[in-house]
Amino acid sequence: MAGSQVKRAFKYRFYPTDAQAAELSRTFGCVRKVYNLALAARTEAWARQERVNYNQTSAMLTEWKKTEELAYLNEVSSVPLQQALRHLQAAFAGFFGKRARYPRFKSRKKSRKSAEYTTSAFRYRDGELTLAKMDQPLDIVWSRPLPEGAVPSTVTVSQDSAGRWFVSMLCEDPSVRPLPATNTAVGIDMGLDHLLTLSTGEKIANPRHERKDRARLARAQRELSRKAQGEGANRAKARRKVARIHARITDRRRDHLHKLTTRLVRENQTLVIEDLTVRNMVRNRSLARAISDAAWSQFRSLLEYKAAWYGRDVIAVDRWFPSSKLCSHCGILQPEMPLSVRTWTCACGTTHDRDENAAKNLLAAGLAVSVCGAGVRPQRRTPGGQSATKQKTSQREP
Repeated sequence: MAGSQVKRAFKYRFYPTDAQAAELSRTFGCVRKVYNLALAARTEAWARQERVNYNQTSAMLTEWKKTEELAYLNEVSSVPLQQALRHLQAAFAGFFGKRARYPRFKSRKKSRKSAEYTTSAFRYRDGELTLAKMDQPLDIVWSRPLPEGAVPSTVTVSQDSAGRWFVSMLCEDPSVRPLPATNTAVGIDMGLDHLLTLSTGEKIANPRHERKDRARLARAQRELSRKAQGEGANRAKARRKVARIHARITDRRRDHLHKLTTRLVRENQTLVIEDLTVRNMVRNRSLARAISDAAWSQFRSLLEYKAAWYGRDVIAVDRWFPSSKLCSHCGILQPEMPLSVRTWTCACGTTHDRDENAAKNLLAAGLAVSVCGAGVRPQRRTPGGQSATKQKTSQREP
């Protein structure tokens, strides 16, 4: 991290004029069309055991614009269309690198509405942002200032399912620097009764954002289900109402996790978590809703990239490590530990809170990993380039 500045996205809400909204909607549609056309072309080539790269799809785009059927692609800025081809190239790189599934076609109703502009397609001057094909700057709500002297390198405009418009500006942020090193370390056990239990004994409550709005959401979904199928105005209005409730839940959850992860990273040099397979855990129908609401994957993602920003270490201990069944005082492993057991007493006489004991064991395992490296193998690459780690064990925690 030293010697290079962090690129950071600053997201703001804005309110377009009718003309701007129409132009952006056209752009979203063209971006989706180009992406799908290029994906279809690459899929057909893939069936013939041929590979098509970005340069070839870019040449295809030039030819598509010359046809009568796709001449409307010339009406919008060419930059978002080229960026869509680059995003498709990145998606295929992830697929060929066995990091992602095969790219899927974008749906008009379900896919995210967005368009990315590079420096040649926007002007940022005196705190005003003007996009290509537009005469007026966007009416942005500057909820926080950009870093002093920052100039966006890319701008992404999007509209969510609730109809809200957002602009995200990618800038270098000189204020993001490694924090002074400390000797503090913490084990973090993620749960549902409490969102987090720390090895220090602190328990952080689970806000259960979805549960708080569940009745309101169910009422809005019932109203939506009673509307006639199709593209009618009443159904669209009911759909937006449901989307606004979902957006409210998501915003509150994200805000809470940002504050929580920032605090943990600032206070601790080493953070040890458990490598949970959330994708598999949500297959449990009785717990899927609660696990999704807790957003463990999002918590980990935020924790890892902030740790990379500020010079902290995140260690992920193998999911099979028996953190709950192992006595953190004497090291005796209990044969069974049903989930219903929240406190237990070891043969050595120590009484444990299940979650606090797990956090202490995770911390000990993580520190052993960081000191000697025994039994460690790479887990996965984190957004900041930091390698998380696993500790091998033959024991499985229920």
